[in-house]
Amino acid sequence: MSEEIFDEYEEYEEGPSKTQIKREMQALQDMGKKILGLSADQQKQLPLSDDMYAAIDEYRRIRSHEAQRRHLQYVGKVMRREDVDAISEKLALFDTTSDAYNRQFHKLEHWRDRLVAEGDKALNELMAEKPDADRQSLRQLIRTAQKEQSQNKPPAAARKIFRKLREIYDL
Repeated sequence: MSEEIFDEYEEYEEGPSKTQIKREMQALQDMGKKILGLSADQQKQLPLSDDMYAAIDEYRRIRSHEAQRRHLQYVGKVMRREDVDAISEKLALFDTTSDAYNRQFHKLEHWRDRLVAEGDKALNELMAEKPDADRQSLRQLIRTAQKEQSQNKPPAAARKIFRKLREIYDL
């Protein structure tokens, strides 16, 4: 008789537990909350569906705290249909404490330093990687940065190059 009870118990043990499902739903809701906390420009960079953008717009219109809490649950429900992995990768680039952000930041610093040091050679490599970049304005900034560096002036043009690189790499 004890084997029959054990066999029945195994049938119910197949899927995730109710607690695990609740944790996953809470994680999606938390991710939705992070998305709602981003600026509109950052939200546009995320791979979100039209339903999610509509939910974000609706959340912005709501003023009541309780209504916002309920709508946040709806956002969590919409998140179930989103590509969570792609969104979390992009979100990591916005989080200044994440490893992904730091790697991207160091990559841009490296590009800036190479552009100032090597000039057109590094610019050609950058253009091969990012052909949509504005070669003319980058070349002008590089020359200005090199001139500032040779005259021991503050690196204003180098900062502009870095900002331009952030635009090119969508950060």
